[in-house]
Amino acid sequence: MKKELKNNLAFVDGQNLYRGTTLTNPKWKVDLFRFRKYLSEKYNVEKAYYFLGFLDESNQDLYDEIQEAGFVIKFREHNSAMIGKKKGNVDSDIIFDIMRRMYQKESFNKIVLVSGDGDYKMLVDFLIKEDKFKKILFPNKDFASSLYKNITRVYFDYLINIKHLIEKK
Repeated sequence: MKKELKNNLAFVDGQNLYRGTTLTNPKWKVDLFRFRKYLSEKYNVEKAYYFLGFLDESNQDLYDEIQEAGFVIKFREHNSAMIGKKKGNVDSDIIFDIMRRMYQKESFNKIVLVSGDGDYKMLVDFLIKEDKFKKILFPNKDFASSLYKNITRVYFDYLINIKHLIEKK
């Protein structure tokens, strides 16, 4: 049996993760320290990137928590006049970041994606074809796009299934 390589990368759609756990009934919060440890131990994630819509100084405590938990924060670039006026959609940033790494032949094994957004479906299909995809973790079943209904169970899981391991107490 082939030994699992350690250099997997995780990409977290922060807004999707937040909304997918706090807008559920009952709502719950992810303990970022426990979640980062889980990603490392379960999926051999060496680096985890946490994408956020835009920088807001009033959220500095959240940014500190994300970084202290071991995530690298990536903010979406916005024109300063638009901040606070539009959704901080990070989908294209995540897709571009992953594709840039592949194009530049960066050394990594597989990708773990945390989101339920259907905008990643073509990327997921491509990564599976290239044998570069490990898993998509859906924040909840309601936030999992129907576009993923045809991918095999080996490639996805729901965070609710591991809530007991990663929930903030």
